[in-house]
Amino acid sequence: MELRSSAHTDTFARDRLPPREQWPQLTDLGYPDRLNCGAELLDGTIGRLGAERPAVRDASGPVWTYGELRAQVDAIAHALTDRLGVRPGNRVLLRGPTTPWLAACWLAVMKAGAVAVTVLATQRPEELATICALAQVRYALCEVRAVDDLVKAEVPGLRITTYGGDGPGDLRQLARPGGAPYPAVATSADDVALIAFTSGTTGRPKGCMHFHRDVLAIADTFSAQVLRPEPDDVFAGSPPLGFTFGLGGLVIFPLRAGASALLADWGGPEQLLGDIAAHRISVLFTAPTAYRAMLPKLAGHDVSSLRRCVSAGENLPAATWQGWQEATGLRIINGIGATELLHIFISAADDAIRPGMTGLPVPGYQARVVGPDGAPLPDGAPGLLAVRGPTGCRYLADPRQTEYVRDGWNLTGDTYVREPDGYFRYVARADDMIISAGYNIAGPEVEDALLRHPDVTEAAVVGRPDEDRGQVVVAHLVLRAGVPRDDDTVAALRAFTKTRIAPYKCPREIVFHTSLPRTPTGKLQRFRLRGPDLE
Repeated sequence: MELRSSAHTDTFARDRLPPREQWPQLTDLGYPDRLNCGAELLDGTIGRLGAERPAVRDASGPVWTYGELRAQVDAIAHALTDRLGVRPGNRVLLRGPTTPWLAACWLAVMKAGAVAVTVLATQRPEELATICALAQVRYALCEVRAVDDLVKAEVPGLRITTYGGDGPGDLRQLARPGGAPYPAVATSADDVALIAFTSGTTGRPKGCMHFHRDVLAIADTFSAQVLRPEPDDVFAGSPPLGFTFGLGGLVIFPLRAGASALLADWGGPEQLLGDIAAHRISVLFTAPTAYRAMLPKLAGHDVSSLRRCVSAGENLPAATWQGWQEATGLRIINGIGATELLHIFISAADDAIRPGMTGLPVPGYQARVVGPDGAPLPDGAPGLLAVRGPTGCRYLADPRQTEYVRDGWNLTGDTYVREPDGYFRYVARADDMIISAGYNIAGPEVEDALLRHPDVTEAAVVGRPDEDRGQVVVAHLVLRAGVPRDDDTVAALRAFTKTRIAPYKCPREIVFHTSLPRTPTGKLQRFRLRGPDLE
């Protein structure tokens, strides 16, 4: 299928798409040739459900209705094009904490036909400079409290407009609601809407380019068919909007469903539990670590409003799933997604959930397990997860495209097993398998066994080089407050683990930490725990 004609006058993004023969095979969901996802998420939803419904709120401010959100978005879009000179196809960097204003800026960039490059508020000047250079960013909308590091990045030619301040050049002054509606640019369904940079722990970041149709596709597949939100739902969660897990779960999914969202930064388990009660949150998006951190703090918090809990970002241990279900009666919807595919593509909900399994391919997607040669492996055999569907990997001018996409399939870098009944079970990241004395040992399986012990709050299992065995299993643990970090605890934990998994999988060494290294999106940085000199 040929690309539809572009509405972009700045063709940078389209010009840097990988060659078509390097794309994954994509499922056509039948979207029209002309499609602006910002207009669909706002104007389209208002047309279906009305303008008076609540749309977004923060922890302390007033609720914006859909009509009020559209008025603010249209004012920002006018400021972008009329005052700042943004043209369709220009890249606009968005940086700030999770707030209704950041969501409004993203929607305005969509309606203006520009390309959003949403980054994390925690990224440092060097990282920001790299992203801006790769995407040739010349415009930025930045929350005033997060502007210092962006200024220090010293990006040549970057025009920074702050919001949240009182100055005459602040976006709040330039974009006062009440003016004329903004007619959304008639972008192509195939025009690049956003460039999401991978949150990997090492190496040069990769820019993942997603089209306007991709934004709607994740809402019309995982959200509509697995999550199944309702217009009266209130969404919330911990992932930032610079992380596609958060962008989908806290902006795209609720707006597509006509629901509302609490947009607030992660402030720890106590704050999130308080927000659930105060705002009657019904749909929660967060990582396995956060669910585990909230478990011992549930007493005294009202979580009765919750009806859907989604986990992604890293593997959900069965012990965490079971602990949450026993404490709340709620079954966490586990899922695996990737920045390269924009959101979740394997999951299960309700009676289809099986603890310890990721689930089934989301309707619209296909998945299989393949060997190093790309050939499908039989059920029960561990191999590389390969996925294809309506979204897929298109890196921004990056030779690593041919590593991620092979024979039309996206290779996610995860080791999986497909069970005979079609369910997919996570084993490990492909580079996290531990080979010790000829045995293949999956670190997440050992972590799950350790997390079943009541004294263990966090666990990361890695391999350490060993002259005799090739590698030995090393467990890095965070213990419950008051538990001694001594040899007796080590012995007790090793003995406990041997009752749950085969002895050869049990950790040879256990190292205690006050916290484990994580990325800003909550993923464990296992590479920092490997090597002969353990940190």
